[in-house]
Amino acid sequence: MAVDLTPPSAGADRVSPAPLDHKTIRMIILGILLAMLLGALDQTIVATALPTIGRDLADVGDLPWVVTAYLLTSTAAVPLYGKLSDIHGRRSMMLIAISLFVLGSIACALAPNMLVLILMRGLQGLGGGGLISLAQTIVADVVSPKERGRYQGYIAGVFAFSSIGGPVLGGIIAEHLHWSVIFWLNLPLGAVAFFMTDRVLRQLPRHDRRHRLDVLGGVLMVVATVTLLLALTWGGVDFPWDSPRILGLFAASALLWAGFVWRVATASEPFLPLSILLNPVVRDAVIAAFFVMGTLIGLSIFVPIYLESVHRLSASASGLILIALMGGVVVGASSTGQIMGRITHYKRLPLAGLSMTVVMFGLIALFPGSLPLWTLIALLAIGGMGMGTALPVTTVAIQNAVPLHQLGTATGAANFFRSLGSALIVAGFGAIFFTSIGGHGASLQLDTLGAEIATRGGDLGQIFGWVFGAATAGMAIGLGFLARMEELPLRSSVKAEPAAAE
Repeated sequence: MAVDLTPPSAGADRVSPAPLDHKTIRMIILGILLAMLLGALDQTIVATALPTIGRDLADVGDLPWVVTAYLLTSTAAVPLYGKLSDIHGRRSMMLIAISLFVLGSIACALAPNMLVLILMRGLQGLGGGGLISLAQTIVADVVSPKERGRYQGYIAGVFAFSSIGGPVLGGIIAEHLHWSVIFWLNLPLGAVAFFMTDRVLRQLPRHDRRHRLDVLGGVLMVVATVTLLLALTWGGVDFPWDSPRILGLFAASALLWAGFVWRVATASEPFLPLSILLNPVVRDAVIAAFFVMGTLIGLSIFVPIYLESVHRLSASASGLILIALMGGVVVGASSTGQIMGRITHYKRLPLAGLSMTVVMFGLIALFPGSLPLWTLIALLAIGGMGMGTALPVTTVAIQNAVPLHQLGTATGAANFFRSLGSALIVAGFGAIFFTSIGGHGASLQLDTLGAEIATRGGDLGQIFGWVFGAATAGMAIGLGFLARMEELPLRSSVKAEPAAAE
């Protein structure tokens, strides 16, 4: 089943005849930075408030779903935004994304219990899925891969603020105000982003093309993802891993994914085009980013829980320490973005960075309960820097490897798999953690968690060691696929085609 979404005036591409000058490009990028800030800040400001939200709503066991619900709906929405922006333009889809995000934020702030909060985070994710993905596509529309580092400072500034200020602000709000203030902050930011984006994106060139929306493929993908996440979240916590319900969910997910693969191979215009999925550069870069971004989001959720339960820190103190990880990511990403356009072998930067991260996280996994706090901070910072080196390289490599008419779809697909990795790895970390503590997450309190585990002969530090061990494995897999990725020369023009065929 496919729906023709071609606008009445579409047909041949309509491209702005004159190239945009530096001043116009800068104004466009400054406009989309506000939209990026909404999505980036939401990912970090919520992390340090999660333990407080769990205590306030009397449900620690379902905390991963506060993040997973957002990631799930944003994951499903990302490729849809990419395809629709290729049809109807970036501006209209960005305005829709901002509006949905703000509406979901209001609903989250008013949520009376964990179930409502999780559902409304899903609504928020429907808008959030388009914010960063569309912003990255717009940058690719106006800046060539080789020159993109020139504007990396602006983008890095947004992520620096959200990565460093977000955890601290989230901890302070949760500890001294009320966690709902975190969501109320999105209202003024969203209003400014809406009106600023509406104005500056009118200057973007349009690329209208005839497309058909593969509804069946989208439904198969979403339902397959939901069933897999349910199996990972409930397994070992609410139901035994070998129970009929969990095994049935895994089997159903496998069948649905098989159906999705069939649909991709047979549809005239599949939800995720086969030409993009089979591109070797896209394939290897997407898998590498899948594990790097997924592990980063997973750690942003479980590091505050680790700090508050094992090291007995407050919410605001754990937010300060989380800066080491998230700030390191920003430093690694911004410095790599500045350098990669000036060198030939840009892949060497993330290869060295991820190798360093594997060592750092491996040390935490080996000594999770005995490391001095200053050592832990240093390991998180260095590990974060290594993770950051992979993010701009994978994004630019994907955009550099596909034809221009597939730019929005390819960027959407890349962000889809990043979000899918985040959702699956957060659920996987949750499965490891809650299975290890006995599957009683909903009834446990973080301030007594260590004592309760000790009475059962367990070691809470070692349980987190398994979580960091999984993070180490994820980094190693990402490193392996990045090493496999072909290193194509970066294009020096936004109108140039990739150096290699699809």
